[in-house]
Amino acid sequence: MEALSAAVERSDGDPVRCLWQEFAVPYRFPVYFTRNSFSPENAALAEAAGSAEGPTAVFPIVDAGVAAVWPDLGERIGMYARSHPHALALAAGLHIFPGGERCKDGEAQVGQLHRLFLKHGLCRHSVVLAIGGGAFLDVAGYAASTAHRGIRLVRMPTTTLSQNDAGVGVKNGYNAFGRKNWVGSFSPPFAVVNDFDFLRTLAPRQRRAGIAEAIKVAVIKDTGFFRFLSAERNALARFSSPQAEEMIVRCARLHMDHIAAGDPFETGCARPLDFGHWAAHALEETSGDILHGEGVAIGIALDTRYAWETGLVSEAEGEAILHLLQDIGFQLSYPALAQIDLCRSLDSFRQHLGGRLTITLPNGIGSSIDVNSMDLPLLHRCREWLMSLPAAE
Repeated sequence: MEALSAAVERSDGDPVRCLWQEFAVPYRFPVYFTRNSFSPENAALAEAAGSAEGPTAVFPIVDAGVAAVWPDLGERIGMYARSHPHALALAAGLHIFPGGERCKDGEAQVGQLHRLFLKHGLCRHSVVLAIGGGAFLDVAGYAASTAHRGIRLVRMPTTTLSQNDAGVGVKNGYNAFGRKNWVGSFSPPFAVVNDFDFLRTLAPRQRRAGIAEAIKVAVIKDTGFFRFLSAERNALARFSSPQAEEMIVRCARLHMDHIAAGDPFETGCARPLDFGHWAAHALEETSGDILHGEGVAIGIALDTRYAWETGLVSEAEGEAILHLLQDIGFQLSYPALAQIDLCRSLDSFRQHLGGRLTITLPNGIGSSIDVNSMDLPLLHRCREWLMSLPAAE
């Protein structure tokens, strides 16, 4: 599309010329769900990273927590590359980096990755293969998106939350100035390969944490999905494979649909997928040991109680949401919740959103409504109610 030209009259009569630039860039990337992804017979990674122009230089990096329980991962990646020489050529052996939320504290890990990208001659057509949880992928994605103004990134998420939510999104970043994701970018991945085998080695707490994101998106978007989660709550609490895998795929699909149909680069103020997240962010900044999904579960519970008190959800709907969270195994009366400054937390979230405060609340189950203010005395009462709940067994 050609640039549009317009003339605007100044008060003194002289014209001010203005050229308007407008263009659209379509994004398209595959999200695979598979097992045994490094088996030579499994073509998913070769398809994801390969190019018609010849073998792609692939630079593999892994979360240290994953490397500890998959000690032969580097060998398996090397064997896979040798089995697919027309698609992949390793630029280096497997590099191990810290994972978890602490890897996002500051720019150190981003700088280390940039130096390695330079050392090994990566270019914009190379691929960074990032294997790890959501926080690890956030840092890897930011490093890739800011080197050469963008190196291709293939994500291989290894946790429930990264497979059903973070790994299929378009956001990257790290924490700075005591704030979550203060530094970041919007940069879609080149591809995503979800290997369910990685979930087998997760601790129960890590498995459970990601289910909060499924409950979140079900409550605000899909009544049928909420019914599925409710009906299969016992199997999901045990993380039984068929039900857990169905939960992951359906949750990822809902996140992908929202991103494609909504505001993928978050230029507006509303963030429906951040339901429950304003309190979750505050909890993560206050407590050093809470997982993101655990914070989201508490945030969902707090905002659900608020919606219940304001008539947006019925008593039956509110109880259904809260009981599902509890039956999955989430602790909703978390001690750090009593410590957060609710007013300051809302303002921090407003800054995170940009523009005016916009909080997504459930409007029944399966739909949502955005509000631009919250009744602080009522919110305090909702927190007190939540803190009075018995601890999870």
